Amino acid sequence: MLKSFSSISLIVLVGLSLVGCKRSATEEIADNPPNIIYILADDLGYNELGSYGQSLIETPNLDALAASGMRFTDHYAGSPVCAPSRCVLLTGKHTGNAHIRGNDEWGERGDTWNFAKAVEDPNLEGQRPLPAGTDTIGTVLQSVGYKTALVGKWGLGAPLTEGIPNKQGFNFFYGYNCQRQAHTFYPVHLWRNQEKHILANELVVPGTKLEEGADPNAPSSYAKYQLADYTPTLMLKEAQNFIKANQENPFFLYFASPIPHVPLQAPQHWVEYYQKKFGPEEPYIGDKGYFPNRTPRATYAAMVSYLDESVGELIKTLKETGAYENTLILFSSDNGPTYNGGSDSAFFDSAAPFRSDYGFAKGFAYEGGIRVPMIANWPGKIAPGQTSDHISAFWDVLPTLCDVTGAETPEDTDGISFLPTLLGNTEQPGHEFLYWEFPSYAGQQAVRMGNWKAMRRNIFNDNMELELYNLATDPTESRNVAAANPEIVAKIEGIMKREHTPATLEKFKITQLGD
Repeated sequence: MLKSFSSISLIVLVGLSLVGCKRSATEEIADNPPNIIYILADDLGYNELGSYGQSLIETPNLDALAASGMRFTDHYAGSPVCAPSRCVLLTGKHTGNAHIRGNDEWGERGDTWNFAKAVEDPNLEGQRPLPAGTDTIGTVLQSVGYKTALVGKWGLGAPLTEGIPNKQGFNFFYGYNCQRQAHTFYPVHLWRNQEKHILANELVVPGTKLEEGADPNAPSSYAKYQLADYTPTLMLKEAQNFIKANQENPFFLYFASPIPHVPLQAPQHWVEYYQKKFGPEEPYIGDKGYFPNRTPRATYAAMVSYLDESVGELIKTLKETGAYENTLILFSSDNGPTYNGGSDSAFFDSAAPFRSDYGFAKGFAYEGGIRVPMIANWPGKIAPGQTSDHISAFWDVLPTLCDVTGAETPEDTDGISFLPTLLGNTEQPGHEFLYWEFPSYAGQQAVRMGNWKAMRRNIFNDNMELELYNLATDPTESRNVAAANPEIVAKIEGIMKREHTPATLEKFKITQLGD
């Protein structure tokens, strides 16, 4: 009898031991923290990738990344324009709490739009800085041993300020410090850390028009807009070099591509490909600070496909260095598609199923302006072919990467980690609501709460009325149902009041909200 009991006990103990030996995915990640690459497109619309429904522009590498990973359907940018969206991404704070809440060219310094002067005087470059001591994705990942790099466009602190990337958590920086300088892809210089990298380009000021009497249908009329050093190509090489140089330690690469933001400038092989595909076009003669282009649709598509090609090259480098299997790749866009510079969002249906026209895409907190594609790929961790409708936003990225790496999540984040979703865990905490405010384009606030979407616009004109839409039945936000849902309106008004904190910078204050 004793022998029988002992045998049973041994079996039970062995079984319990085996159960105890089975380690969770998060424990395995903690022992072998992944490399992380976050790729940010600039002004890429929700529907401008094949995996999100695009039929005219070809994006095979990003489509393959989605097919072997996870595609998010309900992911949101931090803001409808560049700088605040990037601030939200890096700090984990929505625009009701963020330091940078809009684009601001900091004109008090002088003639900041004078490109010739800015070449000589770095004090005329860049935007207002993030404060010293800001917690960013870069700083929190550095705290757990990551080497960090930003390659691409910054926009969160002018040269010679505390806001430059090297003082905000990035060991290495290469690219545009200044958003204005990114209005040409053939500038005179970029920045490598805190030093200028002089390029083999002459200064062609953004907005320079065709020569008087030039034939707009002749390729030769556009020669001065295609120079020697194309910045997206230079940035790709620097990103590849960073990957190669960091094979012995975990790294974080923030690859903030400046494309497909206008101006329309792209590698010739891609332009010619789409010229053949699309056929003859009406030339874009240039206005609002951007260059003319003979075949604007072909060139825009070429820019997106070159971004896709660059993603393919990064993945190739990861595989060549043996880093791919332990790298989490995230891809998104800083806001919805633009409406100027020769881009043609209507032709590409860039924000579908949302509206792509002016007033509903970039610059506006309607779905077309803030709903963005998001792809996550992590071999062996994210099951291939997944689609998630988890509602998430840029301010969730910082806490997610803290969870992934074991870094301590800053207490003042507005985000919720979506690591459970990446790992296929159904117990994913959700947001009660998402909140945006934007002190430009006449002033805006927006809230998504479940399928309800509320929008307040023209705040600077003293309009405090709320528009309310049901995204489940009205994704184009065409039928305002506020009058029929007073309780929902009242609840969202309370959220808007609670989530707004007074802006610290005068430029971003909204007096109608109490600032």
